[in-house]
Amino acid sequence: MSFPQALRERRRHRRLSQLELAIRAGTTQRHVSFLESGRSEPGRAMVVRLAESLELPLRERNDLLTSAGYAPVYPRTSLDDPALAAVRTAIEHVLAAHMPYPALVVDRHGDLVTANDAFGVLTEGMAPELLEPPVNAYRIALHPDGLAPRVANFADWARHVLDGLRNSLDRDPDERLAALHAELSGYVGPRTDPPGVLGFAVPLQLRTADGEMRLMTTMTTFATATDVTVAELRLEAFLPVDEATAALLAKRAAAGPPAADAPGADPTAGVRGR
Repeated sequence: MSFPQALRERRRHRRLSQLELAIRAGTTQRHVSFLESGRSEPGRAMVVRLAESLELPLRERNDLLTSAGYAPVYPRTSLDDPALAAVRTAIEHVLAAHMPYPALVVDRHGDLVTANDAFGVLTEGMAPELLEPPVNAYRIALHPDGLAPRVANFADWARHVLDGLRNSLDRDPDERLAALHAELSGYVGPRTDPPGVLGFAVPLQLRTADGEMRLMTTMTTFATATDVTVAELRLEAFLPVDEATAALLAKRAAAGPPAADAPGADPTAGVRGR
């Protein structure tokens, strides 16, 4: 895709006028118009400013630079590279700190990168093929052989997951995410009742061998990351909504992981990364 077309599409996708983008980027509407028509060629610094003004993800900023004939600015480093040792250590500390509550780290497509030991409470009884790498958190959340049969409030929970995925697509269009959204929508089926008010958060009402748990989720990202890989990581933590759930999770953690062949054993034990 040419730079003029790439700039025009990204501006329109974010519903900005040429004037609004120009003000954000510290330039003129005339210059933005010339860039989108191909009458002017941007300097590298201008492309970076435009990308920042559009609030593009780092991956898209690199794409915009490439379309203008410049080398990407933001590296995309493998997570197991020694250069990201500090990031891996930080992730391990955060996951450990969330014990005895489940927490996991996923990439931009929802593929599991790593998780803490409490993650097993979410995967009990799932079909083994869903837990073969790459494990996709969106898929196991809504697949009929995944978490779905154990979710007491599945209709609201499924809408919450699908809406979150749709919001991600609106911010950052992606063919794989779009295909995943279509797949998951097929598991959930069309909405037959009018949408209600879900409140500030949708709890996950999860049936477990120890009793029903009520969990709410929080999402954390590396907001200041300048590496594509790190910027696209998301840590999702499941926190207890009530004291009863907190007690059940604490009791489970104190008992330790079940034997590999015992009922309820975590089939993802030892499986980390993709």
